[in-house]
Amino acid sequence: MKILALVDCNNFYVSCERVFDPSLRNRPAVVLSNNDGCVIARSQEAKDVGVPMGAPAFKYKVFFEKHGVSVFSSNYALYGDMSQRVVNTLATFAPSMEVYSIDESFLEFGGHDLNNLESIGHEMRNKVLKWTGIPVSVGFGPTKTLAKAANRFAKKESWTNGVFGLCDLDKNDKFLEKIPVSDLWGIGRKTGKKLIDRKITTARLFKNLPDLWIKENLTITGLHTALELRGISCFSLENSPPPKKTIVTSRSFGKPISTLQELEESVAAYMTRAAEKLRRQQSLTGGIMIFLATNPHNSLPQYSNSTTKMFPVATDYTPDLITAALNGIKSIYRPGYKFKKTGVVLLDLVHKHNRQANLLELADSESKVKKNKLMKILDAANTRFGKGTLNYASEGINQPWQMTRNHKSPDYTTCWAEIPKIK
Repeated sequence: MKILALVDCNNFYVSCERVFDPSLRNRPAVVLSNNDGCVIARSQEAKDVGVPMGAPAFKYKVFFEKHGVSVFSSNYALYGDMSQRVVNTLATFAPSMEVYSIDESFLEFGGHDLNNLESIGHEMRNKVLKWTGIPVSVGFGPTKTLAKAANRFAKKESWTNGVFGLCDLDKNDKFLEKIPVSDLWGIGRKTGKKLIDRKITTARLFKNLPDLWIKENLTITGLHTALELRGISCFSLENSPPPKKTIVTSRSFGKPISTLQELEESVAAYMTRAAEKLRRQQSLTGGIMIFLATNPHNSLPQYSNSTTKMFPVATDYTPDLITAALNGIKSIYRPGYKFKKTGVVLLDLVHKHNRQANLLELADSESKVKKNKLMKILDAANTRFGKGTLNYASEGINQPWQMTRNHKSPDYTTCWAEIPKIK
């Protein structure tokens, strides 16, 4: 029997900040969303003093000061790098692994490890903490859903010491009885309410429902969740994430902007980031969509629009994509409005090396080779020396439209100028 482990980083964003500022330990701390909007991560101490998830930062300013809550803007460069370090550490424990999210990974172990799971779990916790400074919780189970449920106990119950397993199917019911059905992995808020209205309040009650009823009322996905709770694996491990079918890059501005030049800079910058993601997953795009919008939550005149441009030959060449994006934003721009947001969407993605050939590419084969070489050089430089080392002029220099991050910590691990100093 295969055993899966779900390793979940505890309060991940806050933990990343604590790694480089030990004075934050045992103190309340929160991380805010884009433009310092609302709370998206809390330390346990912040939860204890009553900071709710999603709390608007401007409303809680006095509260934060009163309770000594340290506030940070989101620093995704730091979090992404720390996440990769955790993943690299976990990869030393099992050959098969799925990176499920920035702070969660599934690992697969053989049945011969069944008697050593607790020691393996503690070894993983200790090694990740020693190598990266990030605390993690480990849940074991014969299926993904049971591993996820076990991790809930590992994280919330101190008697588990951060490691717990739901591998004995005959003894699982007493633990599943303690899990609200709406907290189950794969059961959303709407479905959870639907089940609770029918007096199905716990994971154990849901697991024991008739298959036909589940399939008729919750579709095949709900049935798979119930089967997984019974120990029957329905969700396999994905060793590599499937390529995205569309790529969206968009941000709200730090302040409203109204000039075409600033809108063009933002669209060029977003297109550059989107094209980097496109090449990273070895894809080409057959078209793009550009959109802009004002802020619907104020009383100023409102305007939003979008435009789509399809290419005769799919491409991943950033200059061509930026040119199309700039033409698009010009065509939908209207003066006199205060814009809150722009964005780009890459459409009709195909794999670069496994797709329908196009006769139009033959006439451009020499140029295509040069474009590929240029993109490889740019990507390699920005990977080696840091994001934004080489930029396109159309992205602008100062970029005053960038989102607000008044409480951002340094990029300790991704920028040479901001590397931590030991005094």
